[in-house]
Amino acid sequence: MDGTGKIQAVTFDVGGTLIEPWPSVGHVYAEVAARYGAKGLSAEMLNRRFLAAWKQHPAFDHTVADWAAIVDESFAGLLTEKPSQTFFPELYEHFGSATAWRVYADVRPTLEALRTRSLRLGLISNWDDRLRPLLRALDLTEYFEAILISCEVGAGKPAPAIFQEAVRRMGVPAGAILHVGDSMEADVQGARAAGLSAVQIERVAEPKQNCQIQSLTELLLRV
Repeated sequence: MDGTGKIQAVTFDVGGTLIEPWPSVGHVYAEVAARYGAKGLSAEMLNRRFLAAWKQHPAFDHTVADWAAIVDESFAGLLTEKPSQTFFPELYEHFGSATAWRVYADVRPTLEALRTRSLRLGLISNWDDRLRPLLRALDLTEYFEAILISCEVGAGKPAPAIFQEAVRRMGVPAGAILHVGDSMEADVQGARAAGLSAVQIERVAEPKQNCQIQSLTELLLRV
């Protein structure tokens, strides 16, 4: 990151870093709910409800039951039956498909540029078993020599274990890896606690700290 060439590998978070739900979680929730008779629900309202429910589960394990609870809370008081008893399976399947996601415009150009510099690339993500097929469907798998998913490793960010396993698989010292993610706690603090360098991608707000960037293309000035 200091321009001395010490970084040998770059690892990335996935959601909010490389891809985003499209058009949004709320849009998808509203569309599916409408097919089950709950018409006219606001996508913006459901986005807010989803984020509120998400924040109530800091120890989220990405199990099917965890996701069902998030969806039920997002629709609490809006339906006569809980989504877990009606349309949750359809939502769960949908978010495992490429049509539910958009790859940010800066992702592929940045990954290509990093590869031309002979930097090794990896993924470290808190996700479930839908991620690998999703990455293949989005044509992202080919960029990464190591893909670490919390459900497979048995530990998630910010726990040191998943970062330590990444170090082992990448085969370079922890201090030679730069991790990039959208969460200050899970990505930046978690990675640094395990001895990696780290930056936060802050796509909306103007970056205020040296460890924040607004576009992945800024990585090319740091490695």
